Amino acid sequence: MTTEAATHPDTTQAFIVDSLPSAARVLAVTARPGQESADLGGVLYAFRRSGAGLSLLCLTRGEAAARNSGTARLEAARPWEVQMAAAILGVHHVAVSSYRDGRLHKYDISDLAARILQAVIEYRADLLLVIAPETGDIGDAAVARAVTAAALQAGVPAAARTRVGVSGAWTLDLGSDAETARAIQKSAAAAHASQSEALPEVIGRLDQLGGAETLRWLVSPARVPAHIA
Repeated sequence: MTTEAATHPDTTQAFIVDSLPSAARVLAVTARPGQESADLGGVLYAFRRSGAGLSLLCLTRGEAAARNSGTARLEAARPWEVQMAAAILGVHHVAVSSYRDGRLHKYDISDLAARILQAVIEYRADLLLVIAPETGDIGDAAVARAVTAAALQAGVPAAARTRVGVSGAWTLDLGSDAETARAIQKSAAAAHASQSEALPEVIGRLDQLGGAETLRWLVSPARVPAHIA
């Protein structure tokens, strides 16, 4: 499924742009709905403010979530929630696949990578963004491996949001935009009504982060052939 967000944002760059990878079209890839907001929302905001177009591929419908604050079936509710969250974040295109939530590590990496590569081509992405394998669960690690494989096939770099202290990581400073970035990120997270019980935990974690995000390369620009990049 796809959706179009509203208007393209202005490109005022209040954050430190030297720490933001260069990209015109960013494709974020997640294991399940909600991660685009709670985990990647701050980085997506920075890319949007830099003028990059944003797309999202969510590989599952999030049906294995432990919490359900509503009465609707999660596999029906969560894809719609991610559409609303994406609109808040300024994501222009959203695709939700139907791999089994909680079972991504059971799929062949080549299968997942082929789906990601399809999205790279469809959205003409020149950068992939994902949750680093060391910061998520085994499903997130499988997504990161598949993103790495797809990035190498497509000839585009892949960046991962990680934690402080990981080798090779650097800090993205949201600067004077931090308060706005976190407010938008929290609003996007709140769009996932079926997961509202977890919202206080998400907000608390974002408040602790302040204006800092940590990134590292899965596939650096140096590994991308110059004639493709």
